[in-house]
Amino acid sequence: MGKTVKRNSEINEYTPLLVIAGPMFLELFLGTMLNNIDTLMLSHYDEYAVGAVGNANQIMFMLNILFNIIATATGVVVAQYLGAKQYDKMNMIYTLAVVFNATFGVVLSLGIVLANPLFMTMLKVSSEMRPYAMTYIYIVGGGSFLMAIYNVLMQILRCNGYPKVGMYISLAINVINIGGNYLFLYGGLKHLNMGVAGVAISTVAARIIAVIAAFVFFYGAKIGKIALKYIRPFPYNLLWKMVKIGLPSAGENLSYTLYQMCLLSFVNGMGNDSVNARVYCNALISFAMIFSNSSAMATQIITGHLVGAGKEDIAYKRVFKTLLTSMPITIALATINRILCPYTLRIFTQNEAIIALGCSIMFVDIFVEIGRCLNMTFICSLKAAGAYIFPLIVGLITMWGLGLTCGYTFGVLLGIGVAGVFMGTATDECIRGLIVMYYWYRKKWYGKSVVDKKAQSEE
Repeated sequence: MGKTVKRNSEINEYTPLLVIAGPMFLELFLGTMLNNIDTLMLSHYDEYAVGAVGNANQIMFMLNILFNIIATATGVVVAQYLGAKQYDKMNMIYTLAVVFNATFGVVLSLGIVLANPLFMTMLKVSSEMRPYAMTYIYIVGGGSFLMAIYNVLMQILRCNGYPKVGMYISLAINVINIGGNYLFLYGGLKHLNMGVAGVAISTVAARIIAVIAAFVFFYGAKIGKIALKYIRPFPYNLLWKMVKIGLPSAGENLSYTLYQMCLLSFVNGMGNDSVNARVYCNALISFAMIFSNSSAMATQIITGHLVGAGKEDIAYKRVFKTLLTSMPITIALATINRILCPYTLRIFTQNEAIIALGCSIMFVDIFVEIGRCLNMTFICSLKAAGAYIFPLIVGLITMWGLGLTCGYTFGVLLGIGVAGVFMGTATDECIRGLIVMYYWYRKKWYGKSVVDKKAQSEE
């Protein structure tokens, strides 16, 4: 098995959280800016287009979760094997992850294009929004296999100690995407009247460049090699191990997306103003969750290295330390979001009905973010430690048993509207967050490392 040629500085218990979380925060921030600029530019083009792309992106999120079956497992396996210093297996892991996810991505991209009309019916997308949403899915969904490859490469780069790469690539694709959007909506290609199709083409073009850039850095930094010879004979045992890690993680996220799609169908039944209020608020909410998300992802990488090295006690304390940093900042950001939303929502729309709905949503979101911060911190850490079944079970129970029923009760039956749907989400996030925190506190995840320590000692 080919050995990794070059490695960055080792990740261990002394690695400062911000060394990894800082660049990932900027990467997520830039990615959020990209999505919000799409929304902003479309809002000045056609408000129906905004709601349509919001609906289409709900389906894209579901697809991205399926791609993360192997990408998530790659992050766990790479971090633990690097922590255990089993470098001779790395090229095999890299090749298997990229080849499998690329193949899987092509199949799913084709499936999403064929199932496009079915999704429109399931989500009850209005007749005004449906043509825009279908066009976006045909183009972006058809090229979504690019994200399957990119997600795996980013996990590999981060776990090897290169979190800044994603930040640089995000900056580049932001510029490309904004430039493309401008060309199609307001610039030299405006006469083509492509609208949403032009925005979709810009997105796909930016993703192509992102994948190329990730490959260039992977080889330029001499992290390892990707070639079919490294998976001959085919490592079925390793693939099965990665699928066993990835499926529960993806199952939890897929369940969450399907659950959000059900909530979205409630909102779609409340009228176009409610749909657009949800889209605009999600654009603002995404900023509130960036810090806790980047901190959780960074902690996942560090936890994986520590567990792989057999340092569970240090990992246990490290995760609680992360929460003491991320929770106050998350609450502060969500509160600022609520205070400023009467003004920030006007960036997207001057419709007073939408702004009023948005203000109600942003108040409820403070409680959503508290629960979400708990969830992201502890669920990411549990996955890194190899405890990937428990988060799935808890998620299925609380999402469908609490989130959906409470969302329907508050939003539809009691007539609170779109803010009531968010109240259901808050109930789910907070209860689930407390449960997974207690599981981590009880140390039920000890001894679940995916690295074969016996084989390591024999080698």
